[in-house]
Amino acid sequence: SEIIAAIFRAPNEDHLDCLVGQALFGDGAAAIIVGSDPDLSMEHPLFEIVNATQTIIPNTENAMSLHLREEGLMFTLHRDVPKMISENIEDVLLQAISPFGLSDWNSLFWIVHPGGRAILDQVEVKLNLGKEKLRASRQMLSEYGNLASASVLFVMDEMRKKSIKEGKSTTGEGFDWGVLFGFGPGLTVETLVLRSLPANTSFTT
Repeated sequence: SEIIAAIFRAPNEDHLDCLVGQALFGDGAAAIIVGSDPDLSMEHPLFEIVNATQTIIPNTENAMSLHLREEGLMFTLHRDVPKMISENIEDVLLQAISPFGLSDWNSLFWIVHPGGRAILDQVEVKLNLGKEKLRASRQMLSEYGNLASASVLFVMDEMRKKSIKEGKSTTGEGFDWGVLFGFGPGLTVETLVLRSLPANTSFTT
């Protein structure tokens, strides 16, 4: 769970940079069960984790931070964070996904941490993604804001539900392979390579 309201406070002319975080973030909680060798007679796995990587983007240690000050928790977000992420995202993704012979970004499903509209826009342009590829991330950002670590699970669940509603063959909008990535202070990018599983129409909520 993420209780971002804990960092909220009235505007302060000495710390106007904190307003971005307060406007962008929201509170949310999500949980997921990770296991192996599921009993398909009673369990309904949604995705298979195939690979996981963690990458720290060089020279970005001050791009995002949270410090305890006399005024309270101070969250700062550098204006170039979207650029920092978009300029490095292709190398980060290739590191995770190249062992599986996948290179067409539009043949994958995308579960992207909705850190902000600028980040989604720049990643979309950098990877030349179709407009529909980041739909779930954009919808969750619009409805709930940036829920920090809980965000990607909200996006994952939205994709799953929409896939079932539209009669797609898999939980990944009908695609077999996809990527999930989130980011945070560091700047650190966490990437999962996923395989989607057949959509289960009996499990829709």
